[in-house]
Order: sequence, then structure tokens, then C-alpha cells
Amino acid sequence: MLLHLHPENPQPRNIKTIVECLNDGGTIIYPTDTIYGLGCDIFQHDAIEKVCRIKNMQPAKAQLSFICYDLSDLSNYTKSISTPLYRMLKTYLPGPYTFILPASKQVPKILKSKKDTIGLRVPDNIIAQTMIKELGHPILSTSLPGEMVEEYTDPELMYENFKNIVDIVVDGGIGGITPSTVVDCTQDEPVLIRKGLGEWVEA
Repeated sequence: MLLHLHPENPQPRNIKTIVECLNDGGTIIYPTDTIYGLGCDIFQHDAIEKVCRIKNMQPAKAQLSFICYDLSDLSNYTKSISTPLYRMLKTYLPGPYTFILPASKQVPKILKSKKDTIGLRVPDNIIAQTMIKELGHPILSTSLPGEMVEEYTDPELMYENFKNIVDIVVDGGIGGITPSTVVDCTQDEPVLIRKGLGEWVEA
């Protein structure tokens, strides 16, 4: 299904359809503030495995991250955040950043990396935020499989390519081609892992 959503005022009926799909273990392609993501409900084990099959990788190695609603939502999925780290996250979020943080017990085992960390995001995208708010917890996020970045900006094209693989392609308009900036916050000092859309000045 290809569902058109208004980028600034998403139709509640369509949001409800997406949330029902996620609750039923469905997989979706949806807009963020960077590139379109492939995702599912973080508590739907079978859906996580399906996302990993689409990506052709093991869950523990899949570099999956969570799209959270806000900082207080994000803080449920990481171990205690120090005051300086909280201030830093507050400066950059919502925005085009993925922060790697120590995973809390709330993170399903299937999603923890060997290092017991998880990538967490709060995108500056109203559709993504509205979906998460209605769902009541984060959704999984990973990039679409393959290298065809140009084809992953147009929802109609994505629908043609993935309509037999995912349940819903959420059309929130043309997407970007630059992924999020990834920062590892598991050590004393944050370390830039990938330079993406978000500006980052290393201390």
C-alpha cells in the first residue's frame, strides 16, 4: 500500500492505518529528516527478523537504530545519561543525528549489538514523530537495501521496488540522499563515526 501523508499535518486516519500495521507486525518504508527508512515496531520479533532478511544481515550485525519521539522517550532505551551528555543531546535533537549509546534493559535482546549498544534518533520530521507518538514507543530504523540512493528519494519509485516486500510505503514527499551523522557516545568523549547531514564539530 502507498499512503500519502501531508508532511506538516499528517491525516490522523492514515496515521492510524500505519500504527495498526506496525502493531500487527507489519513493515513500512517511511520519511525521516534525512533519507527514507525501513522499519517496524521494536517489540515485534518477527517483523525485526523480516527487516533483517530484507537487508540480508543478522539482527545483531544489522546496525539498526530506534526512531524516538523525544529526549524523554530516548532516555528509556539507554542507561543513565549524565548531565553533560543530556545537554549535548538536547542541543542536537531533534535533528539528523544517530547517537550510539549503552542499551538499557528496555531494548529487546534481538536488537542489542555485541557491545550492548543501540543507535538512537529523534528526527526533525513531523510524520515520523506523529507515528511514534501514536504507537507509544519507538520504531526500528535502517536504510533501504542496495546502493541505489537516487531511487530511494521518490516514494512512488520505492513503492514499485518494494510493494511485494513491505506492507506500507509512507509517502511524505521527496526524501533526501544524505544519511544521519552517527556519533558514538559510549566513551568519555563523543566520537564521530559517520559524517552525514548533521554538522558535527569534534571537541
